[in-house]
Amino acid sequence: MWEHLKGAKYSWIGLSLVFAIISHISRSRRWIILIEPLKYRPSLWNTVNATLFGYLSNYALPRAGEVARCVALGRKEKIPVDALIGTVIVERTIDLLSMFLIMLILLVARFEKFGAFFSDYIFQPLSEKISGIFGESVVFWIIVAGFLLIVAVALFLLRERLLKIKLAQKLVNVLKGVVEGLKSVWKMERKWEFLFHTVFIWTNYALMTWVVVFALPEITGELKFVDGIFLLVIGSMGMAVPVQAGIGAFHWIVSRGLQYVYGIGETESLVFATLQHESQTLLILLLGSLSMVFLFSSKYKPKPVPELSEIEPEGKNNG
Repeated sequence: MWEHLKGAKYSWIGLSLVFAIISHISRSRRWIILIEPLKYRPSLWNTVNATLFGYLSNYALPRAGEVARCVALGRKEKIPVDALIGTVIVERTIDLLSMFLIMLILLVARFEKFGAFFSDYIFQPLSEKISGIFGESVVFWIIVAGFLLIVAVALFLLRERLLKIKLAQKLVNVLKGVVEGLKSVWKMERKWEFLFHTVFIWTNYALMTWVVVFALPEITGELKFVDGIFLLVIGSMGMAVPVQAGIGAFHWIVSRGLQYVYGIGETESLVFATLQHESQTLLILLLGSLSMVFLFSSKYKPKPVPELSEIEPEGKNNG
């Protein structure tokens, strides 16, 4: 591995990081589009810093970054955190649907190339894991459904008493904020811009994955852009595993994909996964740390929140 790492062309790694930075900026802009229907207009600078701080937080606790970036931006821009969490839920749901759509397109277009890998390393192990945890007995699922129904009925009948408890009141307020954040997707005025950024983000993700191929002379020329998309999809699945920033899971699934689909050696496959993951890790550690300084070092000066009438163009009511 060390010999391969020494012989790598790191200019391609630098280009990969450029695509990554562009994707982070685009993701921040897309988040602003989701926030604006809540009658808040966070600056792009603060939103980018909050996004990078969120990525940094994932190295402390899996998925903690989603809450951390909401808290950071909420404190900096005086936006309710619960409402921001609602927008993040929308954002992550769209990302998940986008990833599955890309995977479906890959399977339809190149099933003979990628189908066996997804079946052997994704679908079959996942099915076995679910069956092992929950079992396949119909009686078990009937018991679970009945238990959930009883809990739901009890909560409904005791709702007035529960709402007198401060903790329950706080939970209700959080849920209301989340609902408002979820509604923001229907109130977006720039839906086409939101769609553009979604496509643009995933395009940059694919590019930042693919160009790393050219850093390794041993596999350069064997992988085309569509293969970079395949590596992006399986790498995203590795990042979704509940461990800090996908460490280990990303390396395992990407290296297995290179070996299984392309017949690339074990060492070369692991070197590729290491270069891809660790270069992005170093970028996040650097930019995330700087963002944390920018977010929390200076005192915040509150600015007035624009009213809806101020956001709407002048003369709108006059036709």
